[in-house]
Amino acid sequence: MKTKFGLRLAVASTALWLAACGGGGGGGISGTGIEGSGGMRLLLTDAPACGYDAVNITVDRVRVNQDSNAVDGASGWSEIVLNPARRINLLTLTNGVLDELGQTTLPAGKYTQLRLVLAANSGANPLANAVTPTGASETALTTPSGQQSGIKLDVNMTVSSGQVADYVIDFDACKSIVKRGNSGNYNLKPVMTVIPYLGSTGQKVVGYVSTSLPLASTTVALQSGGVPVKATVPDSTGKFTLSPVPAGSYDLVVTSPGRVTAVMTAVPVSTSAVTTVNASGTAILPPVATTRAVSGTLTPATATVRATQVLTAGPVIEVAWGAVDATTGAFSFDLPVEAPVRTSYVLNPVTLNFAADATAAGQYAVEAASAGVIKSQAVNASAPVPPLVFSFP
Repeated sequence: MKTKFGLRLAVASTALWLAACGGGGGGGISGTGIEGSGGMRLLLTDAPACGYDAVNITVDRVRVNQDSNAVDGASGWSEIVLNPARRINLLTLTNGVLDELGQTTLPAGKYTQLRLVLAANSGANPLANAVTPTGASETALTTPSGQQSGIKLDVNMTVSSGQVADYVIDFDACKSIVKRGNSGNYNLKPVMTVIPYLGSTGQKVVGYVSTSLPLASTTVALQSGGVPVKATVPDSTGKFTLSPVPAGSYDLVVTSPGRVTAVMTAVPVSTSAVTTVNASGTAILPPVATTRAVSGTLTPATATVRATQVLTAGPVIEVAWGAVDATTGAFSFDLPVEAPVRTSYVLNPVTLNFAADATAAGQYAVEAASAGVIKSQAVNASAPVPPLVFSFP
């Protein structure tokens, strides 16, 4: 079937934004003291990266404009310049770690366009932007065309007079690296969001998964309506920190190879306090699962693909996301055959009482999206799944 994927994401993004204290500002930093002006401080963070030991980008500057259609040479641009440009390994920015890019004074108002400008790979610095696949050597990333003007994001950022607004650029390294067939080359296809940051007192969820899980390949995500809002990998103690997250109510989804999906519903996030879902003594340990390989091809290869699952009486959750080969359009991922387990958030739980959702066992929808359109195929993982083919005009 076909639906308007872009509209669905836009609605989800708007809802999250409205939940996030009405649009930015604050951050606990002193004002600029310049009448009619405010300040903007930008920070960088990352979601987990799959199959890489390092993902390096070299940030030259960040530019913002109140006109969402402003071109590179137009008026109204304000920018934070990193001098010298700074090479950052995105994989060091998981579990709530933030890297401050800088701060600037700019006219108060609403900013609707942001551009992240990366330094180009050059003869003098051929690995300014590069990836190190696990078990392989570092390889240069091919950055998007038009990189000189920056990676464009449509945003909704408000700067108030006399105040400094903090915003975090969440760069999803896993979904931003695209392999190009067997060439050994990789493309950078940036997947980013911008989140208002109101300080360290809230917008944060912490908890623990069992250290018996393969922690490096375990993902913990907060989702809203089946759309991941923030994801991370646990540290060596099993602890995970999801931050910053707009205020609201979310589903906590834990996925790990060879395990069923574990879901905790109605996890609250506020701007004034940290939400702790469990302690190390009640670490989340999903039961062992049989997995089913699901694979296929996408045309064009720039399309994206994921697997979702609807739990009994809701919610819908994203269970897997597939890396799409930039040359062949091929994708693959594994889905648990057995039923997901679920529980509801409880303040200061003594135990976590997960129960199997038998009706949802093995039932998935594989969704492919391209140019704002989504196509979906139902999949029953209890039996072998023939290769899936998605083709967009």
